[in-house]
Amino acid sequence: MTSTPSRKTKSPTGATKDERRRVKAAERAAEVRRAEQRARRLRWIGAALAVAVAGGVFLATRGGSGEGGSAAGLPRVGGDLHTVSVAGDRLFVGGHEAVAVSGDGGRSWQDVPSLRGADAMGWASTSDAVLVGGHPGLYRSADGGAAFTKVTGAGAVSDVHAIGGTGRTVYIGSPASGLLASTDGGKTFKTVNAEAGRSFMGTILVDPDDPRRLIAPDMSSGLQTSGDGGRTWKSLGGPMGTMAVAWNPKDIRQIIAVGMDGAQSSTDGGKTWKQADLPEGASAVGYDATGSTLYAGALDGQNARVHRSTDGGSTWKATS
Repeated sequence: MTSTPSRKTKSPTGATKDERRRVKAAERAAEVRRAEQRARRLRWIGAALAVAVAGGVFLATRGGSGEGGSAAGLPRVGGDLHTVSVAGDRLFVGGHEAVAVSGDGGRSWQDVPSLRGADAMGWASTSDAVLVGGHPGLYRSADGGAAFTKVTGAGAVSDVHAIGGTGRTVYIGSPASGLLASTDGGKTFKTVNAEAGRSFMGTILVDPDDPRRLIAPDMSSGLQTSGDGGRTWKSLGGPMGTMAVAWNPKDIRQIIAVGMDGAQSSTDGGKTWKQADLPEGASAVGYDATGSTLYAGALDGQNARVHRSTDGGSTWKATS
């Protein structure tokens, strides 16, 4: 992956300011990955301790207020919130342990049983499917997101940290394999760049008018962009340690990204950026299909609080 630093001022140690920022972002990304691993170990330990010796009854709980719901009607995602995404008329929020869906713009929520433990880190919509990626691999829905099955066989990919698609084109970023691409809707994949994509996380934006034009959130830097289907990349700016990005489907020059040092937005396709005001703690964003509503999600214990904005992010209102 290549990028062009915007500032070249050297410090006494010889590193530029942007180089120092990238190093710090990489360190933060590594800490995020270590925290994820610690969280998984704690969940495994908790599950083991929940096995009741008497009668051999398994009492493992999944946190929150129980199956299919959560406190105060909030969607349960577990101890981390990765994504807010819209597929058709369904609004999804995804975390390490669970995914919840709303069919009424976030006013009410239901658990998605087929995505429990899927660790939904990124979403892609193709011409005939909705795809979700996470640590366990790739999941696919052929009914608009009502039910998902884990992809096996030729289309199986392990440890999917980032994914995006349009039409029959799908891209996947994996820390194990780099950047992969599919031209058959995700049935098969091939490596495009074995180095790029390893630190991508979230939903990769794919231009519906030019599937070779991509924007990806990169935890080790800011946004990265490609104009040749992921073979080469350059920096697009945005917040350092980017973990979520969305654009208005009706005007893809309008971009909003969330990183480890806050949120930024652009109205000119990433040429210039300004600070964006999101609800407190928001770590994931997504537009609806009409481009008229922008959603932002923030973790609240084991649940997610979702807000919506109908004025491009100037004001926000809780969905439930």
